[in-house]
Amino acid sequence: MNIDSLYQEIKVKESFLCVGLDVDLNKIPPHLLNEKDPIFSFSKGIIDATHSFTVAYKPNLAFFEAYGLKGWKAFEKTIDYLNKNYPNHFIIADAKRGDIGNTAGRYAKAFFENFGVDAVTISPYMGRDSIEPFLSYKDKYAVLLALTSNEGSRDFQFSEDKGVPLYEKVLRLSTKFKNSNKLMYVVGATKSENLIAIRKIVPDSFLLIPGVGAQGGNLKEVVQNGINSNCGLLVNSSRGIIYASSGTDFSTKAAEKAINLQKEMSEYLKQFKII
Repeated sequence: MNIDSLYQEIKVKESFLCVGLDVDLNKIPPHLLNEKDPIFSFSKGIIDATHSFTVAYKPNLAFFEAYGLKGWKAFEKTIDYLNKNYPNHFIIADAKRGDIGNTAGRYAKAFFENFGVDAVTISPYMGRDSIEPFLSYKDKYAVLLALTSNEGSRDFQFSEDKGVPLYEKVLRLSTKFKNSNKLMYVVGATKSENLIAIRKIVPDSFLLIPGVGAQGGNLKEVVQNGINSNCGLLVNSSRGIIYASSGTDFSTKAAEKAINLQKEMSEYLKQFKII
């Protein structure tokens, strides 16, 4: 799925919601543990219940990798299920990879050719040759960690060099990378006050915004400070949606949470004359 198609889906669904699939077997409804593949069964249930209100899904690789081979198989099944049944959804592998060029190329091949996702989250710490291999694929994208929502983000991301915070330097340098038009950026919802400055550096790029919901990010502030003329936002909610209930009604409750966010997003899209 390419960016133009994603823009269209945002307008059609009046939503810029991304649902994070952070599947923890200690948190999913107990009745699913009797399934042959409880990780996939839970993911499928969430996807089937929320797909009408979302434009993207973000499976978090750590929550699949933690279960070894069965986790990887569940991840593969989840991506296949999305591509076959809901191909109009943008799929982000939240893998946070970042290694030198030759290795980065192998990661890109794994996620884009073997698994068929649309984008991968990337750590920028090792520089351009750890990022550009992900930008060489047609209609595939890299989502660069810029300013994250965790408390430890201040350890490095706000460090200044001649008055310029590191996260701003990352943003500015990345716009000079080969195929930089395929870059998206992670900006935590809890850092919404920084979105105004970020938009001056990358006015046209998509921003993936985690942290709305369980982490306390404010959707209204995110939109006011980060939206552009095409929307340019993917706001992610994980725990706030997928763990809305631990009972047999888990998918119904997840849908209710997704609907509420979609309705609020629709109002913002109308307010900013995007739809």
